[in-house]
This record gives sequence, C-alpha cells and structure tokens, in this order.
Amino acid sequence: MADDTPAPPAQPSLPGWARLPINRCNLPPVILGGLNFQENPVPLRLDGVFPFHAELFAMLDALPDPHARAERFIDYMTVHFCLETPEEAGGETKRHRTKADYTRVLRGWFFDSDGREAAVIKGWVESRFGLLTRFHKGLLRAGDDDADARFERERAQGIYATHALDAQLDLLYAYAQYELAHAPETHMTLYRGVNGIEDFDILERTAKREAIVVLNAMNSFTRDPERASEFGDSVLEAKIPREKVFCTQDLLPGRLKGENEVMVIGGAYRVRLCYWMK
Repeated sequence: MADDTPAPPAQPSLPGWARLPINRCNLPPVILGGLNFQENPVPLRLDGVFPFHAELFAMLDALPDPHARAERFIDYMTVHFCLETPEEAGGETKRHRTKADYTRVLRGWFFDSDGREAAVIKGWVESRFGLLTRFHKGLLRAGDDDADARFERERAQGIYATHALDAQLDLLYAYAQYELAHAPETHMTLYRGVNGIEDFDILERTAKREAIVVLNAMNSFTRDPERASEFGDSVLEAKIPREKVFCTQDLLPGRLKGENEVMVIGGAYRVRLCYWMK
C-alpha cells in the first residue's frame, strides 16, 4: 500500500552568495551552513586538528576539573606555539607581533566586533568553514569595493607577522568543542539585541516574529536576554547547536572579561523576536 504521508517541506539551503565552494572541515559549507544543521547537528572537525594535538586531549581526559583543564590548555598553547619565546619558532623578534596571540584576538573581538582582530576571526571562519563574511563596518559583497577592500586589508594586517594565529584559533575551537561536549544539551538558547529581523539577510519569514536568516561569519550572542535588550530595540532568540559555538567568555577562567558573551559561527538559522523595548 502506498504511503500517502506528505513529505516534510524542504529546509532552505545556504545560498551561494553566503558560502565558499570548499573549506577545511569534515562537512561542506552548504551542509554545515544550512538550516538542517541547526536542527540536526553533528560534530564538526577541522582538518587534522584533533589527530595532531592528540597528546593534549589525552591529558585533558585525565583531568576531571574544568578549571584544571583550562589551565592545562593555556599552558599547552603557550608552549606549543612558543607564545612567550617566538624566536624559538623562527620568528624575527623585532617584527614578530608577540602579543597578537589567540587571547589578544579574543579580547579584541569582545571590545569591538568590527575591529581588526574581529576581521581576523571572520576571515578564519571563511577559511575553515567556508562561510562568507556578510558585514564588517558595513555590508560586504554588495557592490561597495571600498568596504570589501577595507575588510581584506584589516584581515591581512591582523594576521601579518604573527605566529600560526590561524592554527591557534583552530585549536581553540577544538578545545571549546571538547569542553561543550561535557554538557548534555545539544543546543544553547542564546540572545542578541537587534533593531529588527531586517538587520539580517532573510531567507524566509515563517511567522510574524520568526524567520530563517543568514547570520554573519561570526556573531556575538549572550545567555542573558535582559542584557541583550540593552543593545537593540528587540531581542533575537536562537537555538544554537554547540558545534557552532566558537568560544564563550567562561571557557578560559580569568582570561576573558565581558557580559557572558558567546561567539557563534554563522550560517542559516531559525530565529524569533522574543522581547522588544517599549
């Protein structure tokens, strides 16, 4: 007997204007950036990171305390990337930007998500996940050559004369995923202050206060809706799969300061306006 059950509606795919054809991940951009991934996530693995740093994760497995794991991770990063002795890695001391390490880049993002360090992080997302930056001090890839050139210039300036900065961010993401895997939840409910859903590229409006949108390559969210309401007329709520969380401000205790911020990798998401200012 034929099955007359209607097929579920197709989920919107990530448009070509929001992605590259290839990346350095176990899933292609069109898959990891699509709405189906938000609702049915699977682990994301950057090429070679876990195997290359297997010793680190074996050490972390032996530590039940998350603070102890954080300290071990920080020590490993310092030694492996010669952060305190760049000359041992072949760097030219006079030109080597010894302070431009992963912690400095994170602090730069939390201070200004449109600054030079933020351009580095957005560029890293493009390279690793194949998700294009849509906004940096203005709309990108929309015919404004000056805006596009400014982003590429800041991205290049931010990574120039640094030591394996992209590789540091690779390992930071892998460590964040390792820590998030200790929690039973597959998603985090996060919030962002906005002036309206129109702030984003809208793929589909699914209800009066709900839509499917394309987020920027990297985005700032918070766990606190009241805090989010301070940054816009409305508060956007999204269920973020932990695989799309790059970093949280409590990941490295004592090293990062802010407003309970969570850095979220982009792609297509179903979002809703859950609160707005009167």
